[in-house]
Amino acid sequence: MAENYSRKKFIFDWKGAFALIGGMIVGTAAVSVINVFSMFVFNENLQYKDFYLMLTNAAGFLGAIFAFDYFIARPQTGRKLNFNFSPTNVGTYLLIFPMMLGMMFIAEFITAQIPITGPFFGEYYEFFSRLMEQMTKDKATMIVLAVIMAPIFEEIVFRGIIQKGLINKGMNPVTAIIIASIVFGLVHANPWQFVGAVLLGCVLGFVYYKTKSLLLPMLLHAFNNLCSSILIFYGDSESFADVFRLSEWIVLAIGIMLFAVFYYLFTRKYRIHYSEK
Repeated sequence: MAENYSRKKFIFDWKGAFALIGGMIVGTAAVSVINVFSMFVFNENLQYKDFYLMLTNAAGFLGAIFAFDYFIARPQTGRKLNFNFSPTNVGTYLLIFPMMLGMMFIAEFITAQIPITGPFFGEYYEFFSRLMEQMTKDKATMIVLAVIMAPIFEEIVFRGIIQKGLINKGMNPVTAIIIASIVFGLVHANPWQFVGAVLLGCVLGFVYYKTKSLLLPMLLHAFNNLCSSILIFYGDSESFADVFRLSEWIVLAIGIMLFAVFYYLFTRKYRIHYSEK
């Protein structure tokens, strides 16, 4: 009797992790050939050119997604990766965005407690700051990278593939959300972004689990990155407390209140049910 693939769901395990990492390496390496060619033929290094940054970012994530789709998802299910990007009712948006903002305030407070001086943290923070400054100062490029590309690609990988694949494997949803969020934080490769990425990743993962639509965590992710970009452009800091000259404790209190109230409303007051497509 022929095996029925139509009802099978892909899972995420160590093979899936290798596929994602390998695909990202291959995708990035393929684009690096362009830079090597440019350096040898035109004697010009494209490493920090705006278009090259965007191209490298896209190639890495697309390579990872393609590798997982081709080597993992299709053999397991007999069909290509498919995600639900359905919009939802206005009431849901009015709940999840304040909830996300609350967690952003909480994450800012916790991140602010991580030292930026000292024998280890000081040197690491200076290196990280220089690295970020070297990337690009063009506002349009930063908006495209942070507000459009990052939310789309990162949510597909961390929520749509890793979190969903772990849940499909039978893992407890809370555990899957936490693991996907920790991996999301680790790829940022610094302690200051790690904390925020893990906390915000938990909100993104929770919203995705409840709604089954990747569109919502993508929009929330874009909202977070847009706020950070605006703060940097016009306040020269990613901190709400610094830009608005508020106490960190006030920001924390507002964050806890926002998150608690809208988390409660989202989970208890509204019966939101979606069927994943």
